[in-house]
Amino acid sequence: MAQQIVVAGALISGARLLVAQRARPPQLAGLWELPGGKADPGESDAAALTRELREELGVGVTVGARLGADVALSETLTMRAYVVTHQTGELRPHDHRALRWIGADELDALAWVPADRAWLPDLARALRAPQGADQAETSTQ
Repeated sequence: MAQQIVVAGALISGARLLVAQRARPPQLAGLWELPGGKADPGESDAAALTRELREELGVGVTVGARLGADVALSETLTMRAYVVTHQTGELRPHDHRALRWIGADELDALAWVPADRAWLPDLARALRAPQGADQAETSTQ
């Protein structure tokens, strides 16, 4: 059986990470995640993530480096994360209850969807790494 890939985007601005609160399904509603979704057959990870973040957040992004290791959700479903950079549009939660910017010190306290917890050490490293001045921007919660 073919592997289905789910892509997730770590949108980092300066030392802050954008997280999204799930609205559904009921067992995951209220938990926080990196936004993203399933790649369509034949679609590259980067194309899928660009499409998903446009649909879910209303923004255009540039997909960068992989973040952490793949996370197996089932025998046929694999999740993979990438660092993304906001390029165009205004962030809006089209498919989530809420969006929030957090720092590295807030990662462990957040109620994450279980699969995304595997990336917390990688996210902490990415948030603590020196960022270029061109990535810094002010955002409100």
